[in-house]
Amino acid sequence: MKMTFRWYGEKSDSVTLSQIKQIPGMTGIMGFLDYKAAGEVWNEDEIAAYIAQVNAAGLECEVIESVNVHEDIKLGLPSRDRFIENYRETIKNLAKHGVKVIVYNFMPVFDWLRTDLARLIPEDGSNSLYFDEAELGDMSPLDLVRSTIDGSNGFTLPGWEPERLAELEKTLELYKSVAPDDLRANYKYFLDGIIPVCEEQGIVMACHPDDPAWPVFGLPRIAHSQSDFDKIVALRDSPSNTVCLCTGSLGSDPNNDVVAAIRHFGSMGRIGCLHVRNIKHLGYRKFREAAHLSESGDLDMYEIMRAVFETCPDSYIRPDHGRMIWGETGRPGYGLYDRALGAAYLNGLWEAVVKNAK
Repeated sequence: MKMTFRWYGEKSDSVTLSQIKQIPGMTGIMGFLDYKAAGEVWNEDEIAAYIAQVNAAGLECEVIESVNVHEDIKLGLPSRDRFIENYRETIKNLAKHGVKVIVYNFMPVFDWLRTDLARLIPEDGSNSLYFDEAELGDMSPLDLVRSTIDGSNGFTLPGWEPERLAELEKTLELYKSVAPDDLRANYKYFLDGIIPVCEEQGIVMACHPDDPAWPVFGLPRIAHSQSDFDKIVALRDSPSNTVCLCTGSLGSDPNNDVVAAIRHFGSMGRIGCLHVRNIKHLGYRKFREAAHLSESGDLDMYEIMRAVFETCPDSYIRPDHGRMIWGETGRPGYGLYDRALGAAYLNGLWEAVVKNAK
């Protein structure tokens, strides 16, 4: 297991590489060029500069997150071939600089949704990301976009970049004629276009689940259960077609057995990496992000780490969304303190699992 941390870059992150390096057991980062628009080629020079900076801090960068898939690919428009070719070029450029895993998603329009980015947790006075479908009420997608941007503390948020939302109304209209099976067919076309390059370059694609784990705003969503991901890995039967198993995203639906999903896909060799966090269910389609400690939420973090150890022990892992604690301000979900605590806790569980196994 390699413990990693998400980092947006020195111009976009409130957390520094030197701080990340000081977290016990931290080996590297899951990198992200947040200024790259979906469909753009990630050029070698910018990749090299980013990774060199990470390496200079004594950390690895073998996983890259959010090489975003252009909406034209998801919609199956004629222009998709150009954007798939750009994606192939990006894969080649990342492989040249030691990247082994690319995390992405195939969610229409929104990578993730929350109704509050800083909901107070009365028990301890911290705050965290929160979702309550009832709070959507009569909100339109545009209303939610404005609310999310207003609550972002001035930071860009993954999946909510301004250029991706500039033509939101037009894009939403196009999706009205796209059924889940249509989206799945477009997904297969995308995988058929990129997986041969991944196999050639030694790159693994890891698909992130829908977040939250159910359809929203009438959009087709096809990646929020174990059976959904069985269909996805079957679209292109290759070791390069894998899952980014996000425990919080899948765990947002209490009907999903997260531990069973890890064992299922881990034993198949189809987990490219994991985002590990805890969720507290508060009612029907209502939850908040909790501290990583098992008793703080509804996921059994020990059993999650044990399942990883027993089925995919060489995986890359990172603590996912943290609360805002100790007066910290920053990008919602991506402060330093609570994610550092999460990493230390997960490393402690890992040590216990390893020693128990012996």
